[in-house]
This record gives sequence, structure tokens and C-alpha cells, in this order.
Amino acid sequence: MDINVNLVRGLIDEQFPEWSELDITPVRNGGNDNRTFHLGDYMSVRLPSSEHYVPQVEKEQKWLPKLAKELSLPISTPIAKGYPNQDYPFPWSINKWLEGETLAPKNIRDVNQLARDLGSFLIELQLVDASGGPLAGKHNFYRGGDLAVYNQETRDAIDANTDTLNTSILNEIWNLALSSKFSGRPVWVHGDMAPGNILTRDGKLSAVIDFGILGVGDPSCDYVMAWTFFDDESRKVFKRTLNTDEETWNRARGWALWKALITYNWNRRSNKEIAEESYNIINTIQEDYELNHSL
Repeated sequence: MDINVNLVRGLIDEQFPEWSELDITPVRNGGNDNRTFHLGDYMSVRLPSSEHYVPQVEKEQKWLPKLAKELSLPISTPIAKGYPNQDYPFPWSINKWLEGETLAPKNIRDVNQLARDLGSFLIELQLVDASGGPLAGKHNFYRGGDLAVYNQETRDAIDANTDTLNTSILNEIWNLALSSKFSGRPVWVHGDMAPGNILTRDGKLSAVIDFGILGVGDPSCDYVMAWTFFDDESRKVFKRTLNTDEETWNRARGWALWKALITYNWNRRSNKEIAEESYNIINTIQEDYELNHSL
């Protein structure tokens, strides 16, 4: 489906004529699950790219305004809900625009402070009452649920790359993650804590966006930045800030490994840049595990 400015202009003109005079431009790095466009200076339009992501719209409309009231850091907040028409078959959202740069090493002043700030945000999110919230499941690709749902996919990715990966140690890491079961109180999880969903201003964490994978369950899936972004020192700062137990950390490592493995496997021969990035994450996970399990 070609989701472009003309399509968005038609939706706005038809359903929100009061905003028809506002400029519409694509957002750089506008996302895969959803396509995002600027609407004037203070709003954004967010449209699911396929039917798989449609449940996110209602969920965000219902829960994000409630979460926003409880969090000290700005998050994505819906302003209005759009509906399907003859040109676009899914519901869609208009959100408040949040200023900031997508997280990258070059725009962070102190990575250890980022680790503290991000850890504090996640703790704050987990303290919000999750009663009645959407339990982890198909709607959020099981983030916050049992990691075992991705067991076969992970095993297949390991077995498919015996020529480039240390399969023995990766199976050991994965087995440890699977054996570390969640027994705590289900809490809110963002579900996709990645640099693309984190904004910075003046070198500091400023906002968290894209809550499409929002759910309630095991918070370990939200800790993957420990290996996908942070270095050795900031990883320790992040863990200390979260004050998490080893079993949760084992599962968090498993979530990071699963995503890196399947991304590497999918892109190894088709997209060398993405494959190399995933390979580096796998190596980071392996090296960190070996270091801490040899002590």
C-alpha cells in the first residue's frame, strides 16, 4: 500500500477539515509498522502500514492519554482518531507532535546519564496501575509474554548460521533465558525500546514515542537497550538503576538475542548493513555473557 502525502491530505480534508490548511510532510525515519507524517507544526498523522498493526490504534487511543498523566517524560499522545474510507482501509490517529532528535550516539552528551534516565522512565512506567490493561499477546507480538513463543524461530536462526556464529554459547544463553521464568506482578511494557522510539534534546533523553507494542506483562522485554545501544559501563548503570534480579536480566538478554538473531538471519544475504549491525549485537550479547558468567 502506497501511503503518501496525497492520501493523508485526502483523509484530513474529508474527516478533519478544520486542519485542511496545515502542511503535511513525511517524517524522516517514519517507521515500518506505521507511516508517520507531520501535520502542521504541532501534530503528526500515524497510519498502520498493514492490517497486522490495526489493533494498535484503538489501544493507543485508550491507554496513552491515561499513561501520559502518570509519567514525567513526554510520550506519544493521541489528539483524534480517523476512520477508513475508500482510499485507506484502516483506522488511524492524529497525535501531538513531540520535538527531538532520534537517539543516536552522536546526540547524547552522557551515555551513563541516558542509562539512568531511561531506567528511571521504565520504573515509572511499571509503577502505573496496569489493571485492565492489554495482556501480552498477538496484538503486541507477545512482548511482555513468555519468551518461549519464539523458541523455534530462535533455534532455527542459530542452526542456520553455524558457519558464522558460536552456536554452542548462543544456545546456552537462550536456554538460560527460557529457564528464567517470570513470577512477578504484571506491569506496563512499552514493548519496543529501540533508539528509533527514543527522542533527545540538548544531549538528553526528552521523550519516548511509538507505543504500538504496548502491553501488560513481564518488563524484561523493555531492557534490551542494555545490549543494543549501551556499552559495558552504561549497561551496568542501566541495570543498577532498574534494580532488577538476575532472572529478569537473563530474559532481557534472551529478548535481545532473539531479535538480533532473526534480523541477522533474514538480512545476511540481502542487506549487509543491517546484517552487520545485528551481528555486532549478537557479539555484544555473547561477550557480555561470557564476561559475567566466568566471574
